[in-house]
Amino acid sequence: MSNFENLRLDSQLCFALYTATNSITRLYRSLLTQHELTYPQYLVLLVLWEKDGVAIKDVMKRLKLDSGTLSPIIKRLQTAELITKVRTDEDERIVRLYLTEKAKEIEPEIAEVQNKVVCQTNLTHSEFIDLLNSLNTLTESLNAKGEPQPIAKMA
Repeated sequence: MSNFENLRLDSQLCFALYTATNSITRLYRSLLTQHELTYPQYLVLLVLWEKDGVAIKDVMKRLKLDSGTLSPIIKRLQTAELITKVRTDEDERIVRLYLTEKAKEIEPEIAEVQNKVVCQTNLTHSEFIDLLNSLNTLTESLNAKGEPQPIAKMA
């Protein structure tokens, strides 16, 4: 048995985030399967529903994915006739992704998936927004450049 309270599994932020991520991803997976979508495909569609015609490199940056991970996702979305790839005339190295009519038609159904996920969390709207903001702040802090900040002792 450890003499250090901060070495308890229940004290680990990484474990709490890991288990929450697994739970929420399983929930999304079960809801998205009904629409023949995977969670990563859903994320790509979210980016395009926000702004159609996004360059692949910008999708990679937004989702924090490398090309080796994103390429098969894009291929499957093309096969499902949900997106198309178009090289730009001004620079053929730039490839943009566009939603098909089929993808635009399923957007309201997929929006309902997010509503179901929110309901499953049993959080109030305010708690949900606070959690989302806290997680975004945490991500920004951990990805910030510069020297690591001193670690505060847990209460």
